[in-house]
Amino acid sequence: MSSLYKDLKQECYEANMQLNALNLVVYTFGNVSAVDRKNGVFAIKPSGVPYEDLKPEDIVIVDFDNNIIEGTMRPSSDTKTHAYLYKNWPNIGGVAHTHATYSVAWAQSQRDIPIFGTTHADHLTADIPCAPPMADSLIEGNYEHNTGIQILECFKEKNLSYEEVEMVLIGNHGPFAWGKNAAKAVYNSKVLEVVAEMAYLTLQINPNAPKLKDSLIKKHYNRKHGKDSYYGQ
Repeated sequence: MSSLYKDLKQECYEANMQLNALNLVVYTFGNVSAVDRKNGVFAIKPSGVPYEDLKPEDIVIVDFDNNIIEGTMRPSSDTKTHAYLYKNWPNIGGVAHTHATYSVAWAQSQRDIPIFGTTHADHLTADIPCAPPMADSLIEGNYEHNTGIQILECFKEKNLSYEEVEMVLIGNHGPFAWGKNAAKAVYNSKVLEVVAEMAYLTLQINPNAPKLKDSLIKKHYNRKHGKDSYYGQ
């Protein structure tokens, strides 16, 4: 695989295979991309290729304006959403999209995922946001590009930082997650799915379950992410 983007393709390939290994995708429904900020391009899974058939050389290189720079296959149908996020959020290095069951169930219910417990608080201090379903005029337009707009508008409306909240649900569609690289985007996708399942079960056991109190939210988030963090090695 003689390519200027060999390492980027490999990173993207491994992240996509991890998405599959973590049971976050069904058939070919899902994708991960990895960005190269220096060259203004990103690598993304080709559209509709089964994971068992995917090879590093199949990965497509695209610029932020959705032009194919390298690759013989069509890039993921969600490419324009990834491009919009990279263009507008300069500090992300990877984006993942799945159709994982519990994440999608919350998206289909058009509900934010409440912060019920410390597993959630270990990763973010807010409810996981659900963007409202897209307006008809946007659906009829440049749909995948407009999904990116939908995500940014949701974060603006809810006054959230993309660097603190690295995941979102698209109403009636499903989850997107991102991070400093493609591997972190996959990690956040798995966290989102686990938290979504836990929140669902919590409401089955107690429909009136209270949200986690602020002191515990702060404690759990800060011990991992604060300036005096002490979790891990």
